[in-house]
Amino acid sequence: MTTMAACDATMYWLSRRTANDVFLLYSFAETDSATDELRAFVAARAARIPDLRIRLQEIPGDLGYPRWIPAEFTSQQFVHHQPDGRSWTSLLADLGELLGTGVDATEYPWRIHVFRGVRAAPQSAEPVVVVVLQLSHALADGTRAAAIARALFGQAVIPSTPGVPVDNSAYRPVGPAQTPTQSVDSCGQTCGWIARRVDPRLLGVLRFPQQLATTMWRGRAAYLAQRELADRTAAGEVPAAATGFAPCALNPAAAVGDRTVRMLVLDATDLRNLGKTVTVLALTAISRGLCDYLTERGERPERLGTALPMALPSPGTARNNYRGLSIDLHIDEPDLRLRANLIAEELAARRERALNPLLQAQDRVGEVVPSVLAVRDVERADLDHVPPALDGNTVVSSVYRGEADLTFAGAPVLFTGGFPALGTVMHVTHGVHGIGETVTLSVHSDRRAMPDPDRYLELLTESLAALVAAHR
Repeated sequence: MTTMAACDATMYWLSRRTANDVFLLYSFAETDSATDELRAFVAARAARIPDLRIRLQEIPGDLGYPRWIPAEFTSQQFVHHQPDGRSWTSLLADLGELLGTGVDATEYPWRIHVFRGVRAAPQSAEPVVVVVLQLSHALADGTRAAAIARALFGQAVIPSTPGVPVDNSAYRPVGPAQTPTQSVDSCGQTCGWIARRVDPRLLGVLRFPQQLATTMWRGRAAYLAQRELADRTAAGEVPAAATGFAPCALNPAAAVGDRTVRMLVLDATDLRNLGKTVTVLALTAISRGLCDYLTERGERPERLGTALPMALPSPGTARNNYRGLSIDLHIDEPDLRLRANLIAEELAARRERALNPLLQAQDRVGEVVPSVLAVRDVERADLDHVPPALDGNTVVSSVYRGEADLTFAGAPVLFTGGFPALGTVMHVTHGVHGIGETVTLSVHSDRRAMPDPDRYLELLTESLAALVAAHR
């Protein structure tokens, strides 16, 4: 039994208001194994992976943070989507519907979707098996989710408990972490005899005064750290904070409508020999593709930016361990080579600031806020209006998921993809996910913001070609 970290609980509480699950797609060669055998394969592997053997337990009245408790695999966690033999285009339509769903982490925090005999898929002249791993965001962020998938489909089953996170802003490989789990209470202390036997509501009431005092103490420390950070920024010792971006046609003030999915699978060699990270090259291609798309529709903005999640290097008990970077896409620079350089410099500056120890003081405040106050903040958060300044007009999540040595009941992996969630602010998001020698650019969009996703995919393809040519 482990009490959830505050940031993970926040993800769970948010899931009660909006769809925020993590989805990982893996395409495998078709296998001769019967579907019941595939289900048995998943059940057997999941039984040996700690992250896949738990579920969430709420504390009545939210008097304490939810807890992770043991749970066994159930048949509802393996979903075989029929009929078999659908086309790739039909699969993408099904994915659009699937991405609007969410698991109930109190029943099970993950499930797996299997589509068999998919025709005309990228990277294969033969039918393939497409597997979509869906996880509650409370269970894992993008980097940890990739580690869970590697434990599930890897050659050796390695427990996917927390380890040192991967810096996905530099597009480094991810592997299963191996640090053992330790039960902790909501103040970060190891659970003992009392925590296991006393009513958690009573514990929550008893902890409240200490948590409130600690929150106030850490709040003062955070205020002082914020002042010091401002002074160091003014002195040029720390990169300046990013400026916000005005909403544009990608950020309509409306609820998410029909979801669409498009995927572009590339040869990683074409990108890795250009002298820049895959993440920087993808951001540059997206900058031109989006700008061209909006220009064709007569909606070109003056500036475009993206929010880029960056995994933090410090290990801890939290399952969500990242910070969002706000990156200017420099659409006013016509030379793609120079634009890529500007984006690389921007990314480096944002990363340097994000890793400054002074920012950790604010994180430490959130770790000890009493649960009844934390859940109230989530419930009262304004998710219905677009603010005047955004961290980005889109989201780009970039993770390299390791070598192409994964298999599904013996069938080799061909490529992988991912789809950051949509919301009130973000109606178009991008995934940049690699495995082995393939990189997939995935586009998850709302038709209100992107009525013609096929045209955008064409423009994105043209942007990548122009980017490669600019670096040759």
